[in-house]
Amino acid sequence: MKVYPPNFQLLKVKYVVVFLPKLTMSKINGNGASEHRYSSATRRLPTPGKATVLAIGKAFPSQLIPQDCLVEGYFRDTNCIDHAMKEKLERLCKTTTVRTRYTVMSKEILDEYPELATEGTATISQRLSIANKAVTEMAKDASLACIKQWGRPAEDITHVVYVSSSEIRLPGGDLYLANELGLRNDVNRVMLYFLGCYGGVTGLRVAKDIAENNPGSRVLLTTSETTILGFRPPSKSRPYDLVGAALFGDGAAAAIIGADPIAKTESPFLELSYAVQQFLPGTHSVIDGRLSEEGINFKLGRDLPQKIDDNIEGFCNKLMEKASNVKDFNDMFWAVHPGGPAILNRLETTLKLRGEKLDCSRRALMDFGNVSSNTIIYVLEYMREELMNKEIGEEWGLALAFGPGITFEGILLRSLN
Repeated sequence: MKVYPPNFQLLKVKYVVVFLPKLTMSKINGNGASEHRYSSATRRLPTPGKATVLAIGKAFPSQLIPQDCLVEGYFRDTNCIDHAMKEKLERLCKTTTVRTRYTVMSKEILDEYPELATEGTATISQRLSIANKAVTEMAKDASLACIKQWGRPAEDITHVVYVSSSEIRLPGGDLYLANELGLRNDVNRVMLYFLGCYGGVTGLRVAKDIAENNPGSRVLLTTSETTILGFRPPSKSRPYDLVGAALFGDGAAAAIIGADPIAKTESPFLELSYAVQQFLPGTHSVIDGRLSEEGINFKLGRDLPQKIDDNIEGFCNKLMEKASNVKDFNDMFWAVHPGGPAILNRLETTLKLRGEKLDCSRRALMDFGNVSSNTIIYVLEYMREELMNKEIGEEWGLALAFGPGITFEGILLRSLN
């Protein structure tokens, strides 16, 4: 892993794979049920027929950029000398709370494709050739890390749910991933393209439905994202580009989802109890992304945090009412996609959450930035650590994400730790 000094130059792309330890096995009992052996962290028995998260993996490009080093490098690499915009980006970098991010972009890429840093140049073909390869490699590495933690052979995967807003091709990344992993040629594949930041929770919902409706199935959910499609020089006509430069990162994540985990073999730690998706009518232009010859352009309405704020309590109540004996939001754990600090702050205030409730989301934002669909998996990993370290942790929680539409995705979670 490389960490850039203040005068950093982007380096050749490699990938960092994060392996999580497989948990040891021990015996548990619950409410007179028959004795099972799951992981030592599994304190509650899974509900028969309900989807559970059995393993998590993640992977990143090896370029780790400290936020303090971003501005100088970005303006140098894009040959921009606008001091006012540079000062604005410096302010944005401080307000995002991000400390480190990973990126696919490298000096070698810019040397080979200098037009990527040139305003007004048709570069979509070049961008896609870079992005398509990068997301496949990261998705493969995250999936391998996940399968290793799961402890069963890749051939036992029956379904793939593949999520990305960073590639365009036929066939899609789902097929490339299946080939790279050596999955069976009759594996069932689902592609979820261009959902943006809520794609990871959508992927969990789709994987849940598949697992619960296909007994014995094991679903590999993989998300993979890069900012290559949106990399361009700063421009006063595109103010949101600076927000993206200050906030977004690259990476991949994976999870294995299945119902009725196999005792002594699998280690479930979260149950996906109930899922809801909702869009807000008349808000489709608040988050707007358009693909052009120059790449992808985003526009983000200033009223996005307020729109979420106005609707979040009712949405969360729909989920919470399905939980047993939970009447207060502070009685739950929270895994919220950290789209940015403003959204987290408003959600915390509106729902009257205690300060520590969004710690896992803030930690993921700080360590990785907003990595679009991947980020919810990073939050869930931190949440697993937190729940395991509690003597008596909350049983029920919520996974939430927001994105274009405006779309809300939510899942009621049950901790098995």
